Amino acid sequence: MAKRVIFITGASSGMGYAATVLFAQHGWEVYASARRVEKIPTGDGIHPMYLDVTDAESRQKFVADALTDSQQINVLLNNAGYGEFGPLEEVGLDKVKKQLDTNLVGLSELTKLVLPRMREQGYGRIINNSSIGGDIYSPLGGWYYVTKHGLNVWSDVLDTEIRQFGLQSIIIEPGGTESAWTDIAMENALENLKPNSPYQKLTSEAKRLLGSMLNSPEATSEDLAKVFYRAATDRHPKRRYYFGLPDRLISSIARKHPGLFHQFMTTVVRLALKANR
Repeated sequence: MAKRVIFITGASSGMGYAATVLFAQHGWEVYASARRVEKIPTGDGIHPMYLDVTDAESRQKFVADALTDSQQINVLLNNAGYGEFGPLEEVGLDKVKKQLDTNLVGLSELTKLVLPRMREQGYGRIINNSSIGGDIYSPLGGWYYVTKHGLNVWSDVLDTEIRQFGLQSIIIEPGGTESAWTDIAMENALENLKPNSPYQKLTSEAKRLLGSMLNSPEATSEDLAKVFYRAATDRHPKRRYYFGLPDRLISSIARKHPGLFHQFMTTVVRLALKANR
């Protein structure tokens, strides 16, 4: 079997780490990238590389070096991302730009760098790790949800443009996943609060509610890595991949009944705030 090659971003932890291990176990050549190269897994077929997805020079060097070594690319897995949580009124513009650059703009620019080689080959898949947050939302995650809603649309538009070349762009929508993501998001929410913020109580309650929802997650990072692998290898890949039925259902409800979902979310917040008065 001819070698298969995948480039992965955000490979130093969580789903990116697990995907790096899984693809290598299946005989792929994995060009695994992150800012913390020392945390990327090692082993046969794994090529740890530095990448800051928000930096143009870093993106260009990563793709150029990886393509020089591999001579081909079957899949780009856009996995790197984080949650810049906090009240929309109080999240600073610098943090907004960082969130957009990391979760959306950076991956778009990285994708541009591999598309010419994929088009020349006549095959290739762009797999984008989004979230059910691409369809739903909750308090304090506004800019994060903007990036994931935007990523879903970006991927769909890209897919319509590159299908003519035998290429595809695919969205993965994880829900609750066992990782440090929630802790980091809520740490950011607290950091983004201004002194004497009127959103202190909401932030406290959101942290408790989000924590309780995700303390018993449906999926591990290894579970999601298997979803990535299906998206990379399915003969006829889907436009969207979910881990389980609950993730698919809540996303579907939010898309098809936006008013109902909004009423549900505002009711949950109102009851949470009322209960702790």
